[in-house]
Amino acid sequence: MRLATFNCENLFARYRFREQIQPVSPDGFTINDLAFDIYDETEKQITAKAIREVNADVIALQEVESLPVLDRFNSRYLASMRYRHRIVIDSHDSRGIDVAILSRHEIVAARSHRHERNAQNTAFLFSRDCLEVEIDVDDKLLVLYVNHFKSMMEGRAETHQRRLEQAQRVADIVDQRWRARNYQGNFAVLGDFNDYPGQGTALDILLAHPELVNVVERMPEADQWTHYYAGAGEYRQLDYLLVSRSLGNANPQPPNIVRKGLPYRADRYAGQRFDGVGEDRPKASDHAPLSMELTLA
Repeated sequence: MRLATFNCENLFARYRFREQIQPVSPDGFTINDLAFDIYDETEKQITAKAIREVNADVIALQEVESLPVLDRFNSRYLASMRYRHRIVIDSHDSRGIDVAILSRHEIVAARSHRHERNAQNTAFLFSRDCLEVEIDVDDKLLVLYVNHFKSMMEGRAETHQRRLEQAQRVADIVDQRWRARNYQGNFAVLGDFNDYPGQGTALDILLAHPELVNVVERMPEADQWTHYYAGAGEYRQLDYLLVSRSLGNANPQPPNIVRKGLPYRADRYAGQRFDGVGEDRPKASDHAPLSMELTLA
């Protein structure tokens, strides 16, 4: 099976103001959901091209507004992909962006950690969630921990502690379930961690975890980037597939990064782009989807 993660950037729906549609029903209460449509349809068509190119059996998404939005996006642009199983659990992000999963295989259990508080009990711990999902892949259990950590928008150093606490808690969640099983199993921690490896990272607790494998490290160093930040001209790895050590040992090959949806300003990538991609916009995302073929134990 193929597993992937992708920050699909602003998968929202917005009210269709220009079509003279009344936003409420005659009872004055119920919102007419048909009055809402996918935000920036041109960009989301390119986003869909990236997802189709990856062709994952299970793909974790970040920056999804809600399950109805994901359902509509899937029905309109991804119907042939047969993603019959979908999940989004609303969390606390001020922009309304959540983590999600599209899957061809049945989601048999899910647990949200959205309610957890930070150590000082001054805020919710996770910026979005650590969404723990169990998927039945041909009678083999795959457990995913989907994350979207605190962004570096206010500065990497200034936001370091928040990501550090989030990464520590994810490691704790993994340890609590898998330590007693000697970490033998099909599981992965994945998503947009909003930090890169090396000096000053908040991710060491995960990246140095002896039972997790950062499969991107199997690629040539120059290719280990999934995101382009135009403001500083930085090509970094912000997106991760950390598979269990047992799963990594059974699957020693490198992953794949699809960069065809990146804007042309990300000129380190000189390959083919999807039709419609612009210098800055439109684009699939500032992130590139990361995927890997896995044979499950």
